Amino acid sequence: MPDLSVKIGALTLPNPVLVASGTFGNGEEMSALIDLRQLGGIVLKGTTLRPRQGNAPARVVETPSGVLNAIGLQNPGIEETLRDKAPFVKHFGIPCIINVSGESVDDYGELAARSDACAAVDAIELNVSCPNVKCGGIAFGTNEELLRDAVRAARAATRKPLIVKLSPNVTDIARMARIAEEAGADAVSLINTLLGMVIDVNKRRPVLANNVGGLSGPAVRPVAVCMTWKVARAVAIPVIGMGGIETLDDALQFFIAGACAVQVGTANFYNPRAAVDLAAALRAFMSTHNLASLAELRGDF
Repeated sequence: MPDLSVKIGALTLPNPVLVASGTFGNGEEMSALIDLRQLGGIVLKGTTLRPRQGNAPARVVETPSGVLNAIGLQNPGIEETLRDKAPFVKHFGIPCIINVSGESVDDYGELAARSDACAAVDAIELNVSCPNVKCGGIAFGTNEELLRDAVRAARAATRKPLIVKLSPNVTDIARMARIAEEAGADAVSLINTLLGMVIDVNKRRPVLANNVGGLSGPAVRPVAVCMTWKVARAVAIPVIGMGGIETLDDALQFFIAGACAVQVGTANFYNPRAAVDLAAALRAFMSTHNLASLAELRGDF
């Protein structure tokens, strides 16, 4: 049998197929539909220090081959997430990765520290695409200094594997990945959503109440594959790819580009079995092609 396990710092994923933050809840609803134990792990819905109600509706709009969302990080806060959500995932014996979002550098340090103290959390994914209210709304993931400071603050607060989720809304994503690596990240995940807008031509106003939102789904896949390829050749740490992944062919593009694992996101909305079916298809593909490990999939270009 091929070895589908993946090392992310001290964490070993049983297989390389994760579900992306914000697209799978915290596993509770999906557990009635699929066997969560077949996943490589679950990335919990984005968590902040305090509970958030999120943005006003409308918060989601479909686009050609994609979805634009502006949920606004609605969540119950770090306390409830660590008390109830993370232990639920660990009950299934699969890795639990918490996704945290801060409004300041200090927030990232505190979120990492509190996550570090929770036995049910196996790794921490930093969402650095959040507005930094102390710096005029600049997103951490698009500012080199803020990115470096946020990762350093989290690194100093935890010994657990630290994954930095990169924003694609930058000039040079490979440089941002190197900054995350130098600041102490054990891995990077990419891409987060692309900034987009849909306008109601009759009302002559944006459809989303927030005006802009994050674009995800198959429409972004070519961009995500390209950025994964660039980053995988710029850093020595593992790269987790995401962006429009549902089928085996989709995932193979990311592995060939240099990813060691993938996250399934938007596909979960219309196919709850997407991630578990992908894991099974990947195992069958590797057996058929006599591939012993995921490393053999990587292309040389």
